[in-house]
Amino acid sequence: MGPVLAGVLQLLALIGALALAYVPLGTYMARVYSSDRHLRVEKWIYRGIGANPDTQMRWPAYLRGVLAFSVAGVLFLYLLQRLQGVLPGSLGFSSVDPAQSFNTAVSFVTNTNWQSYYGEQTMGHVVQTAGLAVQNFVSAAVGMAVAVALVRGFARSRTGELGNFWADLVRGTLRVLVPIAAVAAVVLVACGAIQNFSGIHEVGQFMGGSQQWNGGAVASQEAIKELGTNGGGYFNANSAHPFENPTPLTNLLEIFLILVIPFSLTRTFGVLVGNVKQGYAILATMGVIWLGFTALMMWTEFAHRGPALQIAGGALEGKEVRFGVGGSSIFAVATTLTSTGAVDSFHSSFTGLGGGITMLGMMLGEIAPGGVGSGLYGILILAVIAVFIAGLMVGRTPEYLGKKIGAREMKLAAAYILVTPALVLVFTAASMALPTPPHSMLNPGAHGFSEVLYAFASAANNNGSAFAGLNANTDWFNTMTGLAMLFGRFLPMVFVLALAGSLAGQKPIPVTAGTLRTEKPLFTGLLVGAILIITGLTYFPALALGPLAEGLA
Repeated sequence: MGPVLAGVLQLLALIGALALAYVPLGTYMARVYSSDRHLRVEKWIYRGIGANPDTQMRWPAYLRGVLAFSVAGVLFLYLLQRLQGVLPGSLGFSSVDPAQSFNTAVSFVTNTNWQSYYGEQTMGHVVQTAGLAVQNFVSAAVGMAVAVALVRGFARSRTGELGNFWADLVRGTLRVLVPIAAVAAVVLVACGAIQNFSGIHEVGQFMGGSQQWNGGAVASQEAIKELGTNGGGYFNANSAHPFENPTPLTNLLEIFLILVIPFSLTRTFGVLVGNVKQGYAILATMGVIWLGFTALMMWTEFAHRGPALQIAGGALEGKEVRFGVGGSSIFAVATTLTSTGAVDSFHSSFTGLGGGITMLGMMLGEIAPGGVGSGLYGILILAVIAVFIAGLMVGRTPEYLGKKIGAREMKLAAAYILVTPALVLVFTAASMALPTPPHSMLNPGAHGFSEVLYAFASAANNNGSAFAGLNANTDWFNTMTGLAMLFGRFLPMVFVLALAGSLAGQKPIPVTAGTLRTEKPLFTGLLVGAILIITGLTYFPALALGPLAEGLA
């Protein structure tokens, strides 16, 4: 079997698995977030944190819950790292320095999981399991809660109430993420991933010195790392490491885990607004972009330019030979079109145009299908903008799902769209203009610029993958990427929840002959076009200086 055919068959198997999970998982999540029943363990948690899960919140209260919980998470994780040297199970590792502790705490709480350290040489068992793994669950649940709050804004009328953040957080964690992650962890262990709390072992000699490996609860963290679109690896090699991702089968499983909840949430959206066709329209938009990016990536990486690539069957530099070009290409697109950031190959070693595809995937806002929760609310914001554009074309007030899109709604949507590009471009420009930050670049010229641009695109979009070649473990990059992660995560949430509150307070508008049918293929095409044009106009100059210049050289 040729490598191209193998890649295509993997893609088809992945699509089939996602299709099988779509309806049952999407419908189940809709029931979870609309249920009035509380499980016994949930009642214990509510009692412990002093929350009343039946209290309805308006958007300011919902936002305060999101921010308070996230600030507490940052402080706890920061202190856990600073105290690592005196904690049991630290494997002899010392406390993490302040700048890196801040960066890592922000990274995992914001669902970014950007890592400027070697996991197996920096974090002990307590920090990995009680700190990082816990945040993998709850940061994903926060994103899902915000997405559901926005969906309620469309579904409800004449009320500003968006549900209860604490109930949404607990339910998303216990009823959705924990069960699926537990099953996935067992499958990973069965396929060869490790799961233990062993210490550091010497496993032989390597280039004149001893080679050491430490164990850890890898399979359980790997499962939620992918399922929650987190991305932080137990080991520095991330999902290219055989302890995390042993076989081509587990590689395909991990891609499935990355995509299954973001795609299925479109079904949840359709069920909650009472029109599953609306969910299918959003799903089609996500699917068209994802398939297009995957096909383009496989074409660029399989292109046989020069005798070396002809012999290898594709661009194999930086790719794990167990997965090949096809598996690596599918993984790279999945992880950058979502907010995952896990890698089974090094994106810096992709072809010039292939590296640009990974970068553009993040710059779209990671909406195809996007992160857990963040992908859905991101594409719904863009749907509001697409409806507004259509309204301008025909000269009537835009409407979406029976809600009028007025000046307030458009200002909030526009602010959401502008936040992330501003962070990416301003921080990249500052890093290139100042004398010290460029010293962190391994490569000069266009590729070196791409390393910096990719870093801030990854941080501000809460992705977490790296272009490699950039020494990000400096005070400048630890601080600046930390700020980019904070602002890139929570400023958009402010605008999302404010928009949800505005929509929930409106009365429904009846459908007329002039209403744009947003469940039709015409709207899907309009939405795809709006996404690509908005992103292209925003980032094209920066892309032209980096990956496009390198790819066309």
